[in-house]
Amino acid sequence: MDWGKPIALKQWSVFKNYLSCERAQDPDILPRDTDLTVMEIIHKLDQRIPPRPFTHKNSTTSAKHSRATILNPQHTYCQGDQLDVLLEVRDHLGHRKEYGGDFLRARMSSPALKAGASGKVTDFDNGTYLVSFTLFWEGQVSLSVLLIHPSEGVSALWRARKQGYDQIIFQGKFLNGTSEVVTECGLAVNSSAELCQYLDVRDHEAFYCVKPLHVPCEAFVYMTTKNRPISHLSKKEWNLFHRSNIGIEMMKNLKSIVVFPCNKTKDIKKKCQIGMKAPLPSGYTFKGNWITSFCKLTEFPASKNVRDCLGRKLIYLMGDSTLRQWIEYLPKVVETLKYFDHHGSGPFKTQVLLDIEKHSLIRWKKHSHPFVTQKLFSMKDERYIPREIDQIAGDSNTAIVIGIGQHFRPFPINIFIRRAINIRKAIERLFMRSPETKVILKMENTRELYINAELFGDFHGSVQNLVMRDIFEDLRVGIIDAWDMTVAYSSNNIHPPNNIVWQQIRMLLDYIC
Repeated sequence: MDWGKPIALKQWSVFKNYLSCERAQDPDILPRDTDLTVMEIIHKLDQRIPPRPFTHKNSTTSAKHSRATILNPQHTYCQGDQLDVLLEVRDHLGHRKEYGGDFLRARMSSPALKAGASGKVTDFDNGTYLVSFTLFWEGQVSLSVLLIHPSEGVSALWRARKQGYDQIIFQGKFLNGTSEVVTECGLAVNSSAELCQYLDVRDHEAFYCVKPLHVPCEAFVYMTTKNRPISHLSKKEWNLFHRSNIGIEMMKNLKSIVVFPCNKTKDIKKKCQIGMKAPLPSGYTFKGNWITSFCKLTEFPASKNVRDCLGRKLIYLMGDSTLRQWIEYLPKVVETLKYFDHHGSGPFKTQVLLDIEKHSLIRWKKHSHPFVTQKLFSMKDERYIPREIDQIAGDSNTAIVIGIGQHFRPFPINIFIRRAINIRKAIERLFMRSPETKVILKMENTRELYINAELFGDFHGSVQNLVMRDIFEDLRVGIIDAWDMTVAYSSNNIHPPNNIVWQQIRMLLDYIC
């Protein structure tokens, strides 16, 4: 499947099944423009991820039997050239497949140079793929395409994701005087009992808890989650997601190539700025540093340079723990950034850094429902990101960074699409009152290959990144492509190492200074 191609959206007037949990809870709510857009995007995704019948593993894509061929091979490869590989996929019996949709990950690398970059995969939907690599650096280069999931597995994951909200258990804690009462909560609660309804009517967002006896709904103070031991995949389908069947190399037969400088002149790139459109790949790592392919990143050789950049800045980080890594790393670079005790406890409390002399403030706050963690977190200051954005005045020294996705993976995609649309609307309102405010989107990064693919696998993250790019396509925001970065660095960790975190922060600094 060509995951890089944007979704083409057109208004359509035929109402299909209304896929949001709100309707299940309140049948009187009528679809609005947002609901139509949500359904339209889902319809387009359904067209891109069609059902693929799965009868036996032998009929699925085999990395071993597939063939890769370099197109127009050269005696000499020059830095800056594009190298194309034709990939013909076959099943485990050696038969050519007649459709695409496999979830592939392409990468080129030179370990000795600490260099890496993602490749671009174009799906012709007939069992052949074009894998394109930009030869960014000179030296010996290895090429790789990993079969993460065959198209039959992709189809199964997409079908399973639509089955409901029952795979994550939300446990809400309510205060009853000095004691706590635990009750079931969720994005949709299947119960005939009285419910506490936490509704955002404007944005059509909803969360519910079974109301504890003799305890008001306002006494909701903490929450935790755990996985429910159920699956919407069959046992036969689960075999496709066994560790031994994930991330299999498809290009073992291709030898490494040698890239020469060829005395080519390098393009002079402009400084990275908000609103620039990033190609794929958006950059590469060389000697451990991230080098963007479409703009020039400013060097910050000393702590003083970073501190000066952050002077008089108000930076609001809104999202998950991959953004929290930023606020945890920055004091290691700028020692004058000190934590302000925002009260609360646990890793998901709001965190604030201050540099009093420089009048700098950086704040991280977790996004609202769904938030999936076994660790207890507070519900006392819970707001959706659009509401947080609405409270920010904004100016030329204010920056907002938004990073969501990982916690949405176990739920139907309509929840994520709706949130992204509501965030866009809040940014549009912000730009009307403060057009000079800087907004940056941090895309999802890759994570562990062998995590539960049905709930947390990277296939879901790739779809959500596609949705984010489409929804924000024509809005003047900055993009930090954490997915592209983590593929280039070959990082399969939900929390990338500090070096990658620093490269992401470097992009932020370039956007705001």
